Amino acid sequence: MAWSRSDGFREFAAARTGHLYRSACLLTSGDTHLAEDLVQETLGRMYVLWGRRLARIDNPAAYAQTVLVRVFLTHRRRHSSSERPQDELPDTGAAPDADPELRITLLAALGRLAPKDRAVIVLRYWEDRSVEETADAMNVSSAAVRTRCTRALARLREQLGGALGEFALR
Repeated sequence: MAWSRSDGFREFAAARTGHLYRSACLLTSGDTHLAEDLVQETLGRMYVLWGRRLARIDNPAAYAQTVLVRVFLTHRRRHSSSERPQDELPDTGAAPDADPELRITLLAALGRLAPKDRAVIVLRYWEDRSVEETADAMNVSSAAVRTRCTRALARLREQLGGALGEFALR
C-alpha cells in the first residue's frame, strides 16, 4: 500500500494533538472549549502545509507549536471584547499526585496576564523553548521576548505574592 499525504498527516496529528491541547489549555487559562478550537485550527493549517511545503521545515512539531501560539494571539486580537469570565475552572482530570490548588492558582494567575505575556510564559517555561525560538514563534525580536518575559514573571510574582512561597515548600 502506498504511503499517502493523509496517512502521514494522521500519524503526525495523532502524535501531537495531546501536547498541542495541553499547551492550548495553558494559553487559554483552562478554557477547554477554546483550547480544542485552537488545536483544530492549528491542525487545519498544518494539513495545508503537509507534503512538499512542509519538507522545508526542520521540525514539524515545533512548527505546530508556533502555529498554535499565532492562532491563539490572532484569536485574542479578534475576540478581546467577547471574553466571558468564569467563576470556576473546569475539572481537567489532573493526575492523582497533582496539586489541584496549585494548578487552579497558577491557571488563574496566567489568565490575568495579557495574551502576549501568557504566550511568552507558556513558550519559555512550559514548552522549554529558547529565547530565539520564542521570538520566532511570536514574530518579535529576542530582546522583546526577554523584556516581556521579565515583566510577565514579575506580574506573576506580584499576583501570587506569598502564595508562591507556600507552594514551593510543598
